[in-house]
Amino acid sequence: MSELIPINIVIADRTYRIKTLPRDEEVIRRTLKTINDKIIEFKTQFSGKDMQDYIAMVMIWYATQTSADTNPSLEKEMVDALLKIEEQMDKAL
Repeated sequence: MSELIPINIVIADRTYRIKTLPRDEEVIRRTLKTINDKIIEFKTQFSGKDMQDYIAMVMIWYATQTSADTNPSLEKEMVDALLKIEEQMDKAL
């Protein structure tokens, strides 16, 4: 079994320290970039009360994306990465 490495991730201006397999780090970082870019996009387009509003908007956007809009293999990577991030954040909290 591969050894987990610690990485710091930032979601919506909050930093989390998680552990991941080295082979998953790039996928996680690409997914985080997409998430944070969408948060910035929604902040400029819509008025919200706080960061949680923008995170909710990004999650709705992500959940409603069709396979035709994205590369299916990239979509699977993003879903896997999001699930791993969620799992690791749950453990950290």
